[in-house]
Amino acid sequence: MATNPQYAAEAQRTILGHPRGLFVLFFAEMWERFSYYGMRALLIFYLTQHWLFSDERSGIIYGAYTALVYITPVLGGYLADRYIGQRKAVLYGAILLTFGHFLMGFEGTGGQDSSTISIFWLALSFIIVGSGFLKANISVIVGQLYPRTDVRRDGAYTIFYMGINLGAAIGSLLCGYLGQTYGWSYGFGAAGVGMLLGLIVFIWGKPLLMGRGEAPDPAALSRPVAGIKLEWMIYLVGFAAVIGIWQLIQYQEVIGWLLMVAGVILVGYVIMTAVVKLDREDRDRIFAAMFLILGSILFWALFEQAGSSLNLFTDRSVDRNMLGWDVPASMFQSINAIYIVLLAPLFAGLWIWLGRRGMEPSAPAKFGLGLLQLGLGFLVLVWGSQAAGMENLTPVIFIFLIYLLHTTGELCLSPVGLSAMNRLAPAHMASLIMGTWFFASATGNFAAGLIAAATGSEAAAGEGAAKETVLDVYNTVGWVAIGVGVAVIAVSPFIRKLMHLDTLRDADELAGYQEVGGDHGQDAGLYPHRETKLGKDPA
Repeated sequence: MATNPQYAAEAQRTILGHPRGLFVLFFAEMWERFSYYGMRALLIFYLTQHWLFSDERSGIIYGAYTALVYITPVLGGYLADRYIGQRKAVLYGAILLTFGHFLMGFEGTGGQDSSTISIFWLALSFIIVGSGFLKANISVIVGQLYPRTDVRRDGAYTIFYMGINLGAAIGSLLCGYLGQTYGWSYGFGAAGVGMLLGLIVFIWGKPLLMGRGEAPDPAALSRPVAGIKLEWMIYLVGFAAVIGIWQLIQYQEVIGWLLMVAGVILVGYVIMTAVVKLDREDRDRIFAAMFLILGSILFWALFEQAGSSLNLFTDRSVDRNMLGWDVPASMFQSINAIYIVLLAPLFAGLWIWLGRRGMEPSAPAKFGLGLLQLGLGFLVLVWGSQAAGMENLTPVIFIFLIYLLHTTGELCLSPVGLSAMNRLAPAHMASLIMGTWFFASATGNFAAGLIAAATGSEAAAGEGAAKETVLDVYNTVGWVAIGVGVAVIAVSPFIRKLMHLDTLRDADELAGYQEVGGDHGQDAGLYPHRETKLGKDPA
C-alpha cells in the first residue's frame, strides 16, 4: 500500500507497533458499542415498563429493531464504497447515532397514549440508519491502514475486536445500572454521552488515519445533482431513510413480510445464478454456503433471546442477589462480551491444537456444535429452574451458565461462518454471498422477536409472562436446537464434500474480506480475523 508523502511521518509513528490511527478507530468503536449495547440492555424493559407494551408486542418491536440494524449497513456500505468513502460515512453515521441516543432520553409521561412515543420511534430510526452508515465502514478503515500482506493485520483486528467487546461490556454494566437504578433518561443519556465521545475521538483523530477511507472520487461529490451537491444529496438520502424507518418501525408485521419476500427473492436469485452460471464445483460451494446461511438463521433466532425474553426472565424469575446486592437485570447483558474476551484466545488455540493433530472439526460440524451448545444452554436454565422449584427464584448461577454455553456456541459458529463465506464464494459473487449471510442475521433477529413474543403470549397485557410459559418455550427451542445440531453434524461430511476445499485457489478469496470486520450485531463474536488466526479450516 503506497503511502502519501504528507502522511509518511505519521506512518512512522506507532503504538505497540501499529499505526496510531488504529487506536483512534479502537476508541471510536468502543464508545459506539458502549452506546449501542447500553441502550440495548435497557430497551426491553423500557418497552414493557415505561411504554407499557405487552411482553408479546415488546418482543416483536425488539426483533424488528435489531433486524433493521442488520439490514441498513447494506445501504451505508454501498454509498460509502460508491460515493462518499468510509470516513465520511462513519462520521455521518456517528452524528445520526448521537442524535438518536439523546432522543432516547426524552421519556415523556410513558404509556402508549403519550405523544412523546413518536419521539421514541424517531430515536430508534436515527439509531438504525446511523448504525447502517457506521457499522461495517469503520471496520473497513482498519484494514485500509495496512498493506494486504502486512503480518500485523490479524493483530490489528484483534485489538479492534477487544475495543468492541470492552465497549459492549462497560455499556451494558453502566447504562443498565443507571437506567434501572436512577431512571431511563440516565441510562439512555449515558449511552448518548458515550456515542458523543466516540464522535469526538473520530473527528480529533482524522489526521492519524493517513487519508484512509476517503471518497473514491472526491471531485464527484461537489458536482450538482438536482441543484444540490452530490455529497449533500447523499446525506439527504440518509435523512430520508430515517423518516422512512420511522414509519416502518411502527408496523412490525410489515417488516416481517418484507424480510420474507426479500429473503425468498435473494435466495432464489443466488440459487438460480449458481445453477445457470457456475461450474459444478462453484455451484456445489454455493449450495454449501446456503446450507450454512440457513442454519445461522436458527442460531441467531435463539441466541438473540438474550436482549429480550432472557432479559425479562432474569429480571422477574432469577435470584439476582449477589453479595447482598440485587444486581439490575440489564447488567447481565455484559456477560457475553466478557466471556468472548476471555474465551476467544482459548478457542483460537484449541482449533490450532486440533488442526495439528488432524482432529479439527469441519466448518459444518462446528455449526452443529454451536447449535448443540445453544440448545444445551436453554435446557440447563430450564433444568436449574425446575430443580429450584417453580415457585422459587432461579439461582443466578444458571444465568451465567446459559451465557457461557451460548458464547461457546457463538465462537463455534459465527467466525467460522464468515470464514466459510469467504472461501466458498467465487470472486464475482463474494459481496452477494456476504450480503446474504448478513441478511440471514437480520432474519434471525426478527425471528428472535417472534420467539420472545411466544414467551409472553399467555400473559395479559402489561403483565409478565408466567415463568412456566417461558420455560416451556425454552425447553422446546432447546431440544429443537439440539436436534438440528445433531442433524447438521450428521450431514456435515456431505456438506464438506460440496465445499471442494481441495481445489480452492487463492484467487477465489473474497476481496476485502479482512476489511469487512464483521460487526453484526449484534456483534460480539462476528469478526473474521479470528478465523485467520485459527489457521485454515479443513472443513
